[in-house]
Amino acid sequence: MLTRHPLDVVIVGAGMVGAACAYYTSRSGLSVAVVDRGPVAGGTTGAGEGNLLVSDKVPGPELELALLSASLWQQLSEELPEGIEYELKGGVVVAASEDSLATLSATAAGQREEGVEAHHLTPDRLRELEPHLAPHLAGGCHYPQDAQVQPALAAAELLRAATRAGALVRPGEEVVGILRSREGAVCGVRTTRGELRAPVVVNAGGTWGGDLAALAGVNLPVLPRRGFVLVTEPLPRLIRHKVYAAEYVADVSSGSAALQTSPVVEGTPSGPVLIGASRERVGFDRTLSVPVVARLAARAADLFPVLADVRVLRAYHGFRPYLPDHLPAIGPDPRAPGLFHACGHEGAGIGLAPATGLLIAEAIRGKRPVLDLAPFAPDRFDATCHVP
Repeated sequence: MLTRHPLDVVIVGAGMVGAACAYYTSRSGLSVAVVDRGPVAGGTTGAGEGNLLVSDKVPGPELELALLSASLWQQLSEELPEGIEYELKGGVVVAASEDSLATLSATAAGQREEGVEAHHLTPDRLRELEPHLAPHLAGGCHYPQDAQVQPALAAAELLRAATRAGALVRPGEEVVGILRSREGAVCGVRTTRGELRAPVVVNAGGTWGGDLAALAGVNLPVLPRRGFVLVTEPLPRLIRHKVYAAEYVADVSSGSAALQTSPVVEGTPSGPVLIGASRERVGFDRTLSVPVVARLAARAADLFPVLADVRVLRAYHGFRPYLPDHLPAIGPDPRAPGLFHACGHEGAGIGLAPATGLLIAEAIRGKRPVLDLAPFAPDRFDATCHVP
């Protein structure tokens, strides 16, 4: 049992992961406060596309997390009364060569063994699903479980539901210290407005998760990984699924700091087409990179020639919270009793948020989590070298 304090849990971070943690902890009966130095969804969440993907996860702990989240997102789409623009649109992964198709098919076979729906597509069947695709493709794979939400709206709705369960949400309040007892246990946070006392603090700080961990005296090597997204003029629904090249999966799992791009294209219910994806570790450099934007536009037109003459109205960027082994940190930190981590999801935080929130709530409650938390242990980097 938790010792009673004015609060049971303080969650630092009001992005999608923090909102999901607030949703599940408050609904479990705990008294919760959420604090963020900025607005709700003001960081990585607000710069995301809202993708809920299983297609880009190879068999292992992250895929298990994604499958759990996929089922939870379907539940949330029914539970949240104001709606989150949930769309079970499905994903289509395409291969330009026979070698690429063989690699994609092998990945899909392993995913199917873990419960993923993955259907091989011949070139003819590929163009039945996406008529405007380029004609040179060797084939692909259809993933019906891939979905999408409007990320800022979904985070706000999760937090509204948490407030209905009694949670406090305090945007514009920066955490400047982690309070520790004489015995070393976490007992709250110090903010720019004062102190919030609680026996549990959840680090849902996204790209700043490493800085927050450092306030508690522990190492969590979260680094920002920048990415750009292009937004076109509104169009008829030319693109029906989330469509991306098979090389995208390798880019996601790469540990390189160098620029990587692979075409990722999807339509939206409101008309604009979203185009990505780029990845590079350049710190928090917010400079608009014209070469990157140009490369994304060119590769999208290679995949969908119909986009060649479409106007791009704007480009924006965000920073994914990267950890060296590409797995998030989820669960209690043995180095600082009372500190829990829910960060480092890189570009998958929106999709993985519900499972993360549920696992955090179960762990705080002392229940046996529905998934093994060992692969996500926050202290797993102590014996490894820090990535520069």
